[in-house]
Amino acid sequence: MRVVDTHRDHMPMNRNDRRPSFREDRILTFTNRGEESRQLMEFILASMPDAKRNDVKKWLRYGHLMVAGVVRKVFDAPVSPGAEVALNLTRPFPVFHHPRIELVYEDDDVLVINKGYGMLSVGTNSHKKEENAYDIMRSYVKNVDSRNKLWVVHRLDRHTTGLMMFAKSERAHEVLRHNWNNIILERLYVAVLEGYLEQDKGFIKSRLAENSQFVVYSTEAPGEGRLAVTHYEVMARGNGYTLAHFSLDTGRKNQIRVHASDMGHPIAGDRKYGAKTSPIGRLALHAQTLRFAHPVTKKDMNFESPVPREFSGVVRGRKKASSK
Repeated sequence: MRVVDTHRDHMPMNRNDRRPSFREDRILTFTNRGEESRQLMEFILASMPDAKRNDVKKWLRYGHLMVAGVVRKVFDAPVSPGAEVALNLTRPFPVFHHPRIELVYEDDDVLVINKGYGMLSVGTNSHKKEENAYDIMRSYVKNVDSRNKLWVVHRLDRHTTGLMMFAKSERAHEVLRHNWNNIILERLYVAVLEGYLEQDKGFIKSRLAENSQFVVYSTEAPGEGRLAVTHYEVMARGNGYTLAHFSLDTGRKNQIRVHASDMGHPIAGDRKYGAKTSPIGRLALHAQTLRFAHPVTKKDMNFESPVPREFSGVVRGRKKASSK
């Protein structure tokens, strides 16, 4: 068990200041050192023999308990082996809510989200006022403590859904920035492709460049573009589509989209790179797995976002493809 007292700078209350005086957070932390997953309530009662069941119910109801960096309010939330549980005895933990972003994991150094469709990862010169994942998460961490900062370490295309990470501490940012390829252990994407891929698995390699219209393309021109290597493996075929996994040796802009098109099987819904159909009304590309060595603790961190049900539905014929 570890006890943490967090100190934040707050002005003392005086007779002209109606804000309540600030109380320091008193946080207890427990780690599941067993080999099996346990239910949250059971785990807390075992970790705190003097705690009353009604107290635990109140902590759950009002959001005083956090598992692996995320607030949990149900008694049977799983506590996996090695997972850390935090209990704030002073106040509820701040809870993040957004219709197109799910907070998957958070600690002092990193933050992992599941980004929804159509949202920019970061703002751009042409979309300065548009809502984006970075601004939303930066506002969240600063609402918790105005001194908090957030750094971008990688991006997802606007129309790609799934897992992405931010750095919350300068030390994590520096490690990720200078040692990204060694820190990232696995990035796995899933996509629905038009037509049937001929081989069950393989890879494609090319040099990628970008034109003035922001279209990325493969080039054989000497000295032009940057090397990109994409691996693929077929998960299912059916209804004129292929469901496939993609992993990257490199992380170039639009890499999977370009290489899928180069193979003659563009991602469904990707009109920019040659798709003729849009069976789910959007780009069918999802960042499913993000596994990395924690930049500070070195712990193996592995996150998975389920394959969108509509992806599987396309190859099973549950969605009717339409030209768009």
